[in-house]
Amino acid sequence: MKKAADVLTELARPSNVATHSSMALVGSVDAAGAAEDKKRQEKELDALRRKPKLQAIPTREIGSFQPAPWDVLHTLARAVALARRGAGRGLAEHWGSLKYSQALTGGSDAYMKLSAEGRENADYYKALQSDELGIGFGLAMAKQVLTLRYPQHMVSIIPADTALRAGWALTSRDKGPRAGYRYRPRFFAEVWKPGEPSRVFPIETKGNHSNATTSHDQLASASAHVEAVHIGSWNETPSLVFSTELPVEGPLTIHALHAAGGEGRLHHSAENAGKSLNYFVEDENFFPGIQPPTKGDKVLQKEPGFHVTPERHEWFRHVLARTSAAGLTAFAGDSAATVQYLTKRQGSRHFTGFAHAAAASVQDAHEELLGIQFVGTDHVFRLNRTRVEAFSGVSKDLFHHLEAGRVEQYRREIYVRRDAWPVDTWDSKWRGPVSICPDGSVLAMRVLT
Repeated sequence: MKKAADVLTELARPSNVATHSSMALVGSVDAAGAAEDKKRQEKELDALRRKPKLQAIPTREIGSFQPAPWDVLHTLARAVALARRGAGRGLAEHWGSLKYSQALTGGSDAYMKLSAEGRENADYYKALQSDELGIGFGLAMAKQVLTLRYPQHMVSIIPADTALRAGWALTSRDKGPRAGYRYRPRFFAEVWKPGEPSRVFPIETKGNHSNATTSHDQLASASAHVEAVHIGSWNETPSLVFSTELPVEGPLTIHALHAAGGEGRLHHSAENAGKSLNYFVEDENFFPGIQPPTKGDKVLQKEPGFHVTPERHEWFRHVLARTSAAGLTAFAGDSAATVQYLTKRQGSRHFTGFAHAAAASVQDAHEELLGIQFVGTDHVFRLNRTRVEAFSGVSKDLFHHLEAGRVEQYRREIYVRRDAWPVDTWDSKWRGPVSICPDGSVLAMRVLT
């Protein structure tokens, strides 16, 4: 059994991560999709509508991927802060990432792989571990790709279900005309710069403890999920799909593809050009469906999915910005600040009132990490019999903007500071791993003395 201090040291150590994106992968994914459609046909089910013309991602965008395990867990924690999957009901979902503190191993001269504990967990919690680590690695890779592609922009990751619920009823529990379509992306990446239209990428991330063949199947399925959201014209929304292969033996590999497209831009509408992101958003009740282009004079029937048409661009940009802000305040443990950013259907009620024991988080902690003051919440638990403390939060000055509902000011400031954040993964004064993201969030852990 490793000492807790050794575990923390490994969490801060960057490792090489193998990536795979090629025309051969495109062919394998297309073949996997065709095989799945044949099975569906035998069951008298319709073929799935998948993203056409998936492409390999250039090596310059996916190569040299060397995250520390702690950075991957930070990405996972931020992504699920609004997940509402467990008893925490969205109040402390992000602490679930800590169960993978000993799941990964590697080093600067090695490729990252499952540790002995990660391999053991794969035998008992295969689906959960591969799914959640797949989210962490896929989104970390997505952020690298988009940051390299758009170097003068910020990249925000937003849970797609939470964002879509502001306009559509996704399940029978939601009020409004129900979509009834289970294929949709898990995340959106908003690529933005103050004063310019945003660019939005639907993202689907998956993971498995099997092999490359399983990743081919997962990418074929992921293609159907990202195809379910169109922003602008038919089949012109750029997308990213990932499947992380976490074998019990050997290095993990991120298989990645993308779909190009000239749309996905959220333009400002003339009548709402001056509307601030600080204003509340109300639930809309859009009818689901994506409108294909007409054939001559014939208007085709809508396809299942969600269509952000031009008149909805400004509204959707507003929703994405405020949902992203909600994820940050939830990550910092402030349920009262989170409520203001979510509509009723998005789950604002989950951040009010009663919370289950050991599931709530409270914004009452202050820490200085790598020379920056942060406010947030903490969590104490035992790691191999040693008491350790984890801290999640947001830079103090930025959090005050979010707490007061000043989304515009927050976004302007993080854009200016996007390249100024520390890149160190260890704070000697804190005595533990530290991960700071360009959005101003931080995740840190140390041994309690």
